Amino acid sequence: MQRAHKIFGLVRAALHRPARATASKFFPLPLSTIPVSARLGHAMPSGSGSRRRRPRQAGARLRVVLVSSSSSGEEGGEEEEEEESEGSSEGPRRRGGGGGEARVSATEGKAVASGDEAEGPNLPSCPICMLAWTADGAHRVSCIPCGHVYGRYCLERWLLQCGKKKAPCPQCGKRYKENNIINLYVPEIDVPNNDLETQVLLLREKNESLEKQQAKLFEEIKEHKRQIMLHQNVIYESTLKKQKMTELTSDGTPDAEPIASLKEDIDHRNLCSFVLQNEFLVDGARVMGIDASSQIILTSGRGPGVGAEHILTKISMFARQGMQKIDLPPDTKAIRDICILPRGHAVFASLGRKLSLFSMATNNVVLQYNLPAPGWSCSWDHTSSTHLYTGLQNGMLLVFDIRQTSAPLHCMMGLSTHPVHTIHSAVDGSGSRKVVSASSIGPCILDVDGGEDRPNLLSGMENQGVCISLACAPPSSDLLVASYRLKVELPDDSATPQVITPQSPAPTGSGKLGRHTLLRRAATTSFAKDQTCSGNVSDLRMSKSAIIPCGGNQHLFAYGDESLYGVRTWRLPSFQTYTDLRPHRQPILDLRFVESSTGERYLGCLSAEKLQVFTVK
Repeated sequence: MQRAHKIFGLVRAALHRPARATASKFFPLPLSTIPVSARLGHAMPSGSGSRRRRPRQAGARLRVVLVSSSSSGEEGGEEEEEEESEGSSEGPRRRGGGGGEARVSATEGKAVASGDEAEGPNLPSCPICMLAWTADGAHRVSCIPCGHVYGRYCLERWLLQCGKKKAPCPQCGKRYKENNIINLYVPEIDVPNNDLETQVLLLREKNESLEKQQAKLFEEIKEHKRQIMLHQNVIYESTLKKQKMTELTSDGTPDAEPIASLKEDIDHRNLCSFVLQNEFLVDGARVMGIDASSQIILTSGRGPGVGAEHILTKISMFARQGMQKIDLPPDTKAIRDICILPRGHAVFASLGRKLSLFSMATNNVVLQYNLPAPGWSCSWDHTSSTHLYTGLQNGMLLVFDIRQTSAPLHCMMGLSTHPVHTIHSAVDGSGSRKVVSASSIGPCILDVDGGEDRPNLLSGMENQGVCISLACAPPSSDLLVASYRLKVELPDDSATPQVITPQSPAPTGSGKLGRHTLLRRAATTSFAKDQTCSGNVSDLRMSKSAIIPCGGNQHLFAYGDESLYGVRTWRLPSFQTYTDLRPHRQPILDLRFVESSTGERYLGCLSAEKLQVFTVK
């Protein structure tokens, strides 16, 4: 054994001796031929007989499968005889038999320096160079007939260093030749590390805990933002009141003016006041419907994530944590309009060519009609809750009875193929049912009880521009306000171009100049054009607007002005600016006024970032 240790030290010292000028003939394979993965991470021995032991990892084991060898049995037998003639005392005990067979265990390949005690199995590495062997390449795992395992490069290098055709095994001293080196085919070298597995489990638990903390922090941030919005709104309302008081006290009017000013102030107090009740942070909502009786709001928009489906969000008007996400049938697509029906139902028209009846009690679509074209608007008959109206993208107007689920009752062609973006059901003073609709060509009216087969454009409203919104005073529809965007017409080559000059300069901000026109009912199916005012409207969207009834047979007109990113209200019929509500940071997308059967009145304002709910008093 001492002799074997001495030989092993000499081998290592020789292999790592500084190169001489004639080293090239002894070392035909440079160190660069060893794979980088085998050369990195371990320092080479200093050249002494003792070797540096690598750090041992718990649970390390080596599984080696011998598939074939590069030597024959005869060579192995010859080698055994030569090794016996050398008189090695370790030979008979180390010999594994002829035929090129090799025995490899987890503890073989271990070199113990003098004075060191065994510390268990080593890592799968070459005992000579202390570098990890590989499954292929110059430093692939190999063995010699005695059964000891080394890197092939180290065995070949030791043969060249000895300068002979044969060299002794560094561990047992048995001699081997180059053609006795056996390549071992190792399908798997498994070095499990229980410490790493424990660290992975700990990191997973820590990650889950951090995700929960992040979700909790997001909820707290949303609540803080909501509180900040409420405080900012209180400050804003207080500032407006102070400004009005300052204007009243500092207005130097003649003695004849106070009576008129007092009368105007009394009229101002008789009109509506708007009190912000709640604000909700929403993400991607585009349209909404308000159920005043149950104090529930439905909003619709695309769900979070790329390629997400459109969803409904059910919101309790006065609850802080009252949002509920509701998945829709996959073929619904984007919802263009939502209308609240009595007895806890809602109807919505969508671009998926669907008219859907939704139960707010079960949060399910209970009835769905297939439409010939994408739906853009919907409403219900105030005199018969079973009748529904919907306007389509191709200009058609359809009437449904929810007691008949197969097909619509009536299909009417529109005056154009432009989308019907607004539809209202109304009853005139004589009790006759009317349907007021609007497309880009202007407002239309349909006498349902008169048996008309298509709507009629209101007289005097031809060529007014692009109609983008229509507000109706419920339930009689005696007042209408149509909002227009100026039409851009290309000049004719044979005519002199005409430039449209606005009556007043365009407001600062986004959007473009438009106008709002008041229409009063003159007869059963005819309206007379009244006052008009300028406003800043969207140059792309078909916006929503509302007429709000106030005391003393007075009305306000509300519209999401593009220059404000908020709702502006005007008095009717004069279109005198009444008040501006708390602005948003993005344009208003939907605006709804509703009144419950018990008299509560609400105004909802929706943008892509938040939803405001005002109580109208």
